[in-house]
Amino acid sequence: MAPRIATIPIVVCAAWLAACSGSDRFALNGGSPSGSSGGGAPASGPSAAAPPVSLAGRWTLSSTGTGSCAVTFGGNPDATEGTIAPGGGCPFSFFTSRKWTYTETGLTIRDHNAQALAQLTPAGSNRFEGKTGSGQDVALSR
Repeated sequence: MAPRIATIPIVVCAAWLAACSGSDRFALNGGSPSGSSGGGAPASGPSAAAPPVSLAGRWTLSSTGTGSCAVTFGGNPDATEGTIAPGGGCPFSFFTSRKWTYTETGLTIRDHNAQALAQLTPAGSNRFEGKTGSGQDVALSR
């Protein structure tokens, strides 16, 4: 009987860790993994849209007069969201870039606190242009 009782804390701990990791395969709330009542997309906000080019890979982030830096976008070739690994010397607060999302309104770069750093739109082949939250012009190209 003791071995069975000893496995209960292990199972509970594993379930708790799975829920904390953001895994969409397990939900403690008994509902859907995202906590919604079903349907998929969140109730508000722009819809995900396929980017005009694969965003995964190395890009150059630049702003007139403030320099540029290399940023690496992570994600599958057809992904609509992923991670960002900024290089050194990024202008403004882009050294805190951690996530990107692409929706029908364009490309959003977010920091480690999920705050939007910039909103960009396609501007030709392998180029995006836009503004930071404070109105500074930025471009992303490769």
